[in-house]
Formats: sequence, structure tokens, C-alpha cells
Amino acid sequence: MLPLIHTILHSPKHFKNIITMKATRPDPRRFIVSSLFFIFFLCILASINEVRFDSLTKFGRCAFSNIPTQSSTNNFLSSPQDEDIRVLIGILTLPDQYNRRHFLRLIYGTQLPLINSRARVDVKFVFCNLTKEDQKILVALEIMRYDDIIILDCKENMNKGKTYTYFSSLPELLNDTNVHHSPPYHYVMKADDDTYLRLDKLVESLIPLPREDLYYGYVIPCPSMDPFVHYMSGMGYMVSWDIVEWIRDSEIPKKHLEGPEDKVFGDWIREGHKAKNRYNGKWSMYNFPEPHTRCTHELWPDTIAVHLLKNQEKWIETLMYFNVTRNLKPSKLYHIP
Repeated sequence: MLPLIHTILHSPKHFKNIITMKATRPDPRRFIVSSLFFIFFLCILASINEVRFDSLTKFGRCAFSNIPTQSSTNNFLSSPQDEDIRVLIGILTLPDQYNRRHFLRLIYGTQLPLINSRARVDVKFVFCNLTKEDQKILVALEIMRYDDIIILDCKENMNKGKTYTYFSSLPELLNDTNVHHSPPYHYVMKADDDTYLRLDKLVESLIPLPREDLYYGYVIPCPSMDPFVHYMSGMGYMVSWDIVEWIRDSEIPKKHLEGPEDKVFGDWIREGHKAKNRYNGKWSMYNFPEPHTRCTHELWPDTIAVHLLKNQEKWIETLMYFNVTRNLKPSKLYHIP
């Protein structure tokens, strides 16, 4: 010890080197703490615009996303959104119905931000092959702007298989475009373009329902409340994805394409012994009150769908009843009394 002290006292330079070596020696605990803090900081930056206070597990996924998991083999990480309700609404219409499509984009586009945050609802317009030069330009522009059109490989028809082509084509059309979800949608709906759907109420009604072997809609005939007897009205009916795949694969629909399309659809379900889970949306789904029939009643708050809105006046009356502009933000740029 004495020789060391003597060396230090008589050699300041050597003493400085010893102090420097000691100061630069790595501290493992300090390194670990610094690394964890850095990872936490990166996670905060990555999720600053989408912080969700309902789940602390996101930090774990962010911090350890390089650790292999079973879900990574499917090209996406598992998340709470994997359990969301995914709904495709196909509105059957005609290529030339440009004004109707633009109107319905307003109707549904203003609803989508307001629906259940755990639900995804996609609204698409469905028609058969284009036949005119102006359609090829105008429909292409719509697709470029809105990306909400499905063009089926068929000739336009009402009761000769268009509904079959719609449902049977979806697995091939969607399995490649929705690779992050299996199935691409839990439910698929066919709806008319004279039907007003309230998407939040529709989603609420779906939350407690099964996601397999399901047939949902407004039971026909109007006085009936038994969904196992006849079929669902064309105003808007829905099936689960497994039934969509069955329609594609089964020989039953292929042999019975012509006839009133919604009745024919019900025939397929009955003959194939499908849809053990059926949901009658009556009386939250109904025809517009006027003219009065057994399929109508007054507008009311629990409405899911109003059908037969055949003119602008009926649409406006319906939209006013449900106060659809209540979320209009005040601005100096306009004045609407």
C-alpha cells in the first residue's frame, strides 16, 4: 500500500489516469435503466396520437414487438381490435345512379365517425358490369375518389341471380384484400338504395349475437314474428361470413337462381338447413309510415332501418326526425337557422 501511495504522490499524471479509468468503467445497472427509459420514450413517440387509456398492454407490445409471437406468423400483431365487429353493407344499385350514390355517401359518411369504436362498418355500392362509355369514365372517377364500389361480373338483373353473384363473389374478392383479418367480415348485408340504415343502432343490435350461422333481417310476411318460417325482406338482410362461404360452395343456390331474389335467398337457407341463429329486426326495421300498411309504423327512436324512401321528401322527413345535423359545428362561414 505504501509504495502505491508514494507513486501517486510523486506522479500526478499517473493518478489522473487511474481516476479516468475508474470513471469510465461501465455500470451495468445504469445501462439497463437507461435502456428501459429509452425504449419507453420511443413507445411514447410512436403512440402519441393514439393513446388509449383502457389498456396498458400496448406498452408491452411496443417495447417487445421484436419478440416472436404466434400471431406474427399471420403478418399482424394481435390486438383488442381483432375482436371488433366487422360489417360489410353492400347496397345493390345500378351504374347510372350517380346522384343516389353521392347522396348515400352523405348519409353514411356522416354516421361512420359516430358508430361504436369497436366496430368497423364498410358501405359499398354493388352493381354488374359497365355497358356504356360514360360509365367507364364516371364510375372510374368515383372509385378513384371514394373506393367504395364493387363491380360484379354479371349482367344487370333484378331476379336472375344478381344477389347470388354478390354473395358468392365476396370470398374471392375479399380474402386477398383483407389479409389482416380472418374472416374479412363477421357479417355481410345486402341492402336496398331506398333504405336508411342507422349504423350505430345496427351495430348495437349485433353485439350480443352469434357470429356464425346467422340470418338477420325483417321477417316476411309483415305480421309474422317467426324468422324460421319464411324469409327476410329485401330492405336489408344480413348473414354471417360462414354462410357467405356456403353460398359460394354449395350446389343449392346454383340450381335455384331465378325468382324474387329475397324469397329465393330464403329458399336456399331453408333447403340447406342453414342459419340456426336467426334474428328478427322487427319493429326496429320497417317501411316508411306512408302509405300505411301492415309493414309500416311511425318513426321512432329505436329505429335500425327505414325502407321505401322513394323520393326526396320522404328522405328529408326521416332525416329531420332523427336530427342528423345535430353535430354540425358552428362557424362564421355559414348560417343555418
